[in-house]
Amino acid sequence: MIGWIILGLVVVAAIYAVAIYNGLVKNRQMVEEGWSGIDVQLKRRTDLIPNLMETVKGYMSHERETLEAVTNARAAATSAASGSPEERAKAEGQLSSALGRLIATAEAYPDLKANTTFLEFQAALQTVEDEIQMARRYYNGAVRNLNVMVESVPSNFIAGPFGFQKAEYFELENEADRAVPNVKFN
Repeated sequence: MIGWIILGLVVVAAIYAVAIYNGLVKNRQMVEEGWSGIDVQLKRRTDLIPNLMETVKGYMSHERETLEAVTNARAAATSAASGSPEERAKAEGQLSSALGRLIATAEAYPDLKANTTFLEFQAALQTVEDEIQMARRYYNGAVRNLNVMVESVPSNFIAGPFGFQKAEYFELENEADRAVPNVKFN
């Protein structure tokens, strides 16, 4: 009789361990799905920038510093595409900041502000920025769920031996990246 009880406890423990393992796998897949969503939106933004830049160049050729900052930030973001979430967040934060300065500077050009092509690109860029924000929120939520399981008892007893590790959040690097660009009208 005691043998059956022990066998029953072992079976229940095994089923519980499998359930924890499956939960960890599910959370890891959600993190990967979330990262894929961020990656797609960042690629859309990176692809949109050259067209926006060409539209703006004709109107503000003397704003070379701003245009170069966006170009350099885009190049850095493109080269960081295969990096870790932390590296990618830093590069993308710099790009967001440069784009904010570009849009703020462009606001000072009445002809450019009225240009339909510029307005379309500006609206498309805003849509992509909103999508990036939603994808980042989803990813960070998935990371939180995985990290909780990796660190919590009893799931940490399963996570460690099977190689589950905490994931990195996708966060803005510093306060300058979080700052809203200041729009000045001349």
